[in-house]
Amino acid sequence: MPGLAADQDTVSLVRRVSRALNRRLTDLVGLLFHHKSAGSLGAVAGFAIAVVFAWKFLRSSPARPRRPPGPKRPLVGPAAPDSAARDAAEPANPGKLTTRQIVVKRLGGCRKVTCQLLGVVFEEITPQELQTHATVRPSVVELLLEIAKYCDLYLMETVLDDKSEENALLALESAGLFKTGGLMKEKVLFCSSEVGRTSFVRQLEADFHIDTSLDIISQLSRFIRCQLFVSTIEGGQLAAFIP
Repeated sequence: MPGLAADQDTVSLVRRVSRALNRRLTDLVGLLFHHKSAGSLGAVAGFAIAVVFAWKFLRSSPARPRRPPGPKRPLVGPAAPDSAARDAAEPANPGKLTTRQIVVKRLGGCRKVTCQLLGVVFEEITPQELQTHATVRPSVVELLLEIAKYCDLYLMETVLDDKSEENALLALESAGLFKTGGLMKEKVLFCSSEVGRTSFVRQLEADFHIDTSLDIISQLSRFIRCQLFVSTIEGGQLAAFIP
């Protein structure tokens, strides 16, 4: 390369000059010993000092020419999310959140969620109604499926007999809530009293519980950090889940 060849030529030149100066210095020292007059000593000493400075100057490598400053590079920030991540983070309609965004916003950090059936998932609000029929609210199906993907979801209810359990499971299955694998029949629990429902939530160590009973919500407030009271008077269901 041209730069490397120029550096080698410079080193070779410095070596040749060094050898010449060494020979000249040797001759001068010999002359000093043969001619010891004051004038000779002064001349030789001055010349020797000049040789030393010249030697130091020649030994220092020549500074390389500095390159002209190039254009500044733009600062690199965090990698921009891809289009899929942006779609998940920002809804198409800025004024309306998607179902997934609602779930992430309300259940951020929650691993296990428990939810009552009557008055929340079912249109029926009393155990007596559940003895004859059960109807899943169409508006909650998508939300429940999304919660089941995001968290470990358990559904539970207080029932009066085995027929009520059958009606509840059949309604959930007909609505397609068992098809995705996030929610299974084994995660639908039944008990005979509200005390049993409270016990279920505590044993499961839920992070978030949804219920229509203020008494249960109050009792659980000492054990879990998040509860949602759904009022059946205001229409029930999980509409209250949407912020």
